[in-house]
This record gives sequence, structure tokens and C-alpha cells, in this order.
Amino acid sequence: MNKILLEIRAGAGGDEAAIFAGDLARMYQRFAARRGFKFDVLDSNATSLYGVKSLVAQIQGPDVYDIFKNESGVHRVQRVPKTEKSGRVHTSTASVAVLPIVDPGQVQVNPGDLDIVFFRSSGPGGQNVNKVETAVRITHRPTGIIVASQVERSQYANKERAMEALRAKLYEQKQKEAVGEVSELRREQIGSAERSEKVRTYNFPQDRITDHRLNKSFHNIEKIMEGDMDKIVEAFGKKKGQS
Repeated sequence: MNKILLEIRAGAGGDEAAIFAGDLARMYQRFAARRGFKFDVLDSNATSLYGVKSLVAQIQGPDVYDIFKNESGVHRVQRVPKTEKSGRVHTSTASVAVLPIVDPGQVQVNPGDLDIVFFRSSGPGGQNVNKVETAVRITHRPTGIIVASQVERSQYANKERAMEALRAKLYEQKQKEAVGEVSELRREQIGSAERSEKVRTYNFPQDRITDHRLNKSFHNIEKIMEGDMDKIVEAFGKKKGQS
């Protein structure tokens, strides 16, 4: 699949969790740029400390789902926050979900089930950056799923983006229902964002990123956070080849 929906949400850890979520978003954006992928932020809830409480992006490129799918889960960071005056190491989390965007024919959506609201797109800090209400928020009443897009310049284009995101989420739900795992739908993807649930730990004092599914560590953490994720992606590829 060549188009995905990427969701990042700050978990346990307050402001530091939001900063870490923002760090992950930038890491993925830079990695996407290195691969020549198109990366568009559809919706985000930013903080005043250069972090994000939540962010939804669409990434498009060859085999992008296979490359990003292993990012799903709870990511844990251990470091001294910028806001920490005593030099104490904090542990915080952020959750990541990667969903494939599917063709419209694969998921039927009843227009009568949708509440559609148009609003002005906003920049950092929440200030309106457009005078025209081009941003779109869609609520799917039967499931309570809410999606939004404010990346495009027209209502129509943002509505199409938001509908793609909605179909991706409904498709995921449909797939889980088919195997009787409705209650585990979001938990399997992003967990509860508690510190104990983790797929990967970013330990800054020890310059080490450990993926707990691979049971493997990677060093030069600053370089990886700048988007140099190739070694991690390749490690999952090797694991798949061995299975």
C-alpha cells in the first residue's frame, strides 16, 4: 500500500510527553523526506513548548505501509527534559498508529451518518491562519470517529483528505471485527500509552534506542531522531526474511 495515515499522541509524562511526540513527528517527517515520500500534516494539536498533544499526517510513497507499519505502538523516552532544572531523568511516552488508506470502494460510508463542520485552519498556538473556513472536521456518528484536515486550500480538497482518513479508520475497524477483536482495535495499535506498554525505548543518557520486538539496540540516537531510521527499517526487513 502506497498511502498511510500516521497518528501520534502524547501519553504519560505531561509536557515532556508532548515534546517527545513532536520529536517523533519530526523524525518521521525527515525520514519520509529522505525516502522521497510526500508527508502532509492533516491535523495537529500543538503546545507552547514545541511539542504536540496529537498529530495526524498522511504519507504517500512506494511501499510506505510496509516501511512504516512497525512504528505502531507505544514509544518510551528516557532523558532529562528541557524543563527539568535538577537534571533528573524522566520517563515519558507517546503512541503511534499507522493505518493503510484504502480505495473508496473498499469502505462504504453513508453520507447521512456524517456531521461535517468547516472552520478556519490554525497555526502554532491556535491562531487562525486563514480568513476563509477551508478546514474540515467530520464526525462519523455510528462509531464516534472524528477526523479532520486543514492542509489544503479548499473545502473540497480538505473534505476529500478527511474522508480518506475516515475510510482508513473504518477499514481498520472492519478488519478487526472480522476476526472478533473489536475491543482490542485501538489497544493493539497504540496501547494505553502507559509507561509499561512499549515497543521501543529511546534512552538519551546512554545514546541507545532499543526495539523490544527485535530485542536489538541502535546507537547514535541524535542521528536517528534526525530521520536516519534506515537501520531500524532494515532490521525489521531482515526479521521478516528470517520468519
